[in-house]
Amino acid sequence: MIPRLITYFLLGASALAGMCLASSAKAQEPHAYTLTGDIAGAHDPSMIRDGNTWYVFTTGKSADGGQFGVRCSSDLQQWQNCGHVFDAIPQWIHERSPGTRDLWAPDINFEHGEFRLYYSYSLFGKNTSGLALATNKTLDPKSPEYRWVDQGLIFESKASDDFNAIDPNYSEDRNGRAWLVFGSFWTGIKMRELNPRSGKLLEANPTLYSLAKRKKPENAGPNPPGLPGNWQAVEAPFLVQHGGYYYLFVSFDLCCRGTKSTYRTMVGRAKSVTGPYLDRNGVSLANGGGSELLTGNSRWLGPGGESVVLSKRKGDPDLIVYHAYDSATGRPSLHLSTIFWKDGWPEAALAQ
Repeated sequence: MIPRLITYFLLGASALAGMCLASSAKAQEPHAYTLTGDIAGAHDPSMIRDGNTWYVFTTGKSADGGQFGVRCSSDLQQWQNCGHVFDAIPQWIHERSPGTRDLWAPDINFEHGEFRLYYSYSLFGKNTSGLALATNKTLDPKSPEYRWVDQGLIFESKASDDFNAIDPNYSEDRNGRAWLVFGSFWTGIKMRELNPRSGKLLEANPTLYSLAKRKKPENAGPNPPGLPGNWQAVEAPFLVQHGGYYYLFVSFDLCCRGTKSTYRTMVGRAKSVTGPYLDRNGVSLANGGGSELLTGNSRWLGPGGESVVLSKRKGDPDLIVYHAYDSATGRPSLHLSTIFWKDGWPEAALAQ
């Protein structure tokens, strides 16, 4: 009887150990959240936490007709519409870009005692674009201090330029220097140094850094008249520092085409904030390189327009927020995944 009990104990311990190992392995895999509520229509999401509330800012008109719809959540799963940034497009943008109907690609940060929202204006297929900044003291619309103040133009691109000034992202390096990465199509992803206190261009450093671009494949045909070729499709840069590296996340291929959207999220890393950024195979992103992080599946297409939130609280996961297109309706929707870092590279998940 005793040997049998010992056998049962050993088998039970073995099973328990196996369950623990399986649970540990699962904990070390990225997890896609199941999101509910006001998540449909979200595009180019940027996320931040203020107090106990998470806020996501997205491209275009809000549910109540303003610019840059805001969604909020207390648990990262149930989301609701929480207003907008601007009641209307600022007049100075109408004057510089009369055709602009919606503002694009918000990037929310909390730096130097204020919330900073970088954003862009443009027209599809044009590089007569601009990057701008709005600030606020709080994200709580119930606070008497809640008021978005437009700080105006930061940087622009003209038709004669070989780059496109949209899709901004603000970051600071390990030395406290501030940077704005941006870019879409043309010659790819660029970067300018900012004054960290003002959030505007650092005039002492006029260098335009090049970080990533697509390499034109052999036998590629001519570009469509007036439009950049699809082989140049790299945009939505997002830069974070993790461990001893800087990681540059970008979106390859084509967004905004419903069920024909082919976006995929790529990544490279560098020891220096100005690059070179290399993929897992050592290929530079400036020469068409990039390691795939997220790609579409039968349920969700074109995951991209990503933003990354690194945890500031012990035990909380790092997160990536992005949009993907419903394979049945073609409509974009908000998506969220934890990030698991394996061998110095991020892994993320797309809902099934």
